[in-house]
Amino acid sequence: MEFLMEGVSLLTWKQLVMYAVGIALIVLAIRKEYEPSLLLPMGFGAILVNLPLSGVLNQVLEGAGETQGVIEWLFHTTIEASEVLPVLLFIGIGAMIDFGPLLANPKLFLFGAGAQFGIFAALILAAALGFDLKDAASIAMIGAADGPTSILVSQILKSNYVGAIAVAAYSYMALVPIIQPAAVKLVTSKEERKIRMRYEPSEVSRKVRIAFPIVCTFIVGLIAPSSVALVGFLMFGNLIRECGVLNTMSQTAQNELTNLITLLLGITISFQMQAESFVALETLGVMAVGLFAFAMDSIGGVLLAKLLNLFSKEKVNPMIGAAGISAFPMSARVIQKMAMEEDPENVILMHAAGANVSGQIASVVAGGLLIRLVSGFL
Repeated sequence: MEFLMEGVSLLTWKQLVMYAVGIALIVLAIRKEYEPSLLLPMGFGAILVNLPLSGVLNQVLEGAGETQGVIEWLFHTTIEASEVLPVLLFIGIGAMIDFGPLLANPKLFLFGAGAQFGIFAALILAAALGFDLKDAASIAMIGAADGPTSILVSQILKSNYVGAIAVAAYSYMALVPIIQPAAVKLVTSKEERKIRMRYEPSEVSRKVRIAFPIVCTFIVGLIAPSSVALVGFLMFGNLIRECGVLNTMSQTAQNELTNLITLLLGITISFQMQAESFVALETLGVMAVGLFAFAMDSIGGVLLAKLLNLFSKEKVNPMIGAAGISAFPMSARVIQKMAMEEDPENVILMHAAGANVSGQIASVVAGGLLIRLVSGFL
């Protein structure tokens, strides 16, 4: 009986808090269907790593001493030592993305860049709040609404808040339909949200679609070498999609590969959600700055669109700028829904989708730039 009660006697209030966090993530995944493929394994993992004497962290075997448990082994092998899981996930993401709307209207690249404003604003805020530079940069990446990039940047920079950053990044991604409309309405008028945009379908040739991921990798690699792992694997996945001779492999990358890596990434990152380090005031700071970064990314994209409207005869619906974040395709759908709430016949989805996929590229470039910037100071 004493052996059975040993775990109960070792429980702390911080572990109880983490059980609540884990259950909350599972509820969001199941009841609200917010990023269930990631929030559910993260939530369950948060419970696993906080059970007293948890075997997923270490195992004490008679005659063999202490060995790594499965989650600890996964974390050290696939994230801490090599960052392999977040990088490989970009193959699947690239295979899912259709760059056609962006290639048909290249000026939408501007909105992907403008919607990264919140990252750099949050970097300054986090540093002002006392976070050191590597932690400030890692927290700021939450604003990109790009979970894999946030995890990768925080791990490369050896941030102390990898777990909190992962939870914030994916939670805010899941809450795009709630957070983004509030941010957009804060800086737009009803009349601005009603602006209609012409869409003239332009066929993008197969040659252009194949050339784009190759050329993009060259350009980004030369401008921001630290982004090559991210952009390169994203574009490799897109090349698999567009080449036309690897259809089965493209489907595998979009489905089986992405699902498997997402599942493993979610439960592996829970290693950083151990109560002693996670339950702290600094974690609340990470969540608050991350929310600021996320909101400011949307606002930055909108403000850029409004600035362009001052010099353009053909006005842009400023909400398009907010779609420049990396949460694809959720953000584009949210912006289209907001447009139709103001004018049921206003269709701006293709413009929003173009800005949205440009945000995928811009977010990984921003991640590479932050790595380069911080590495230069450390």
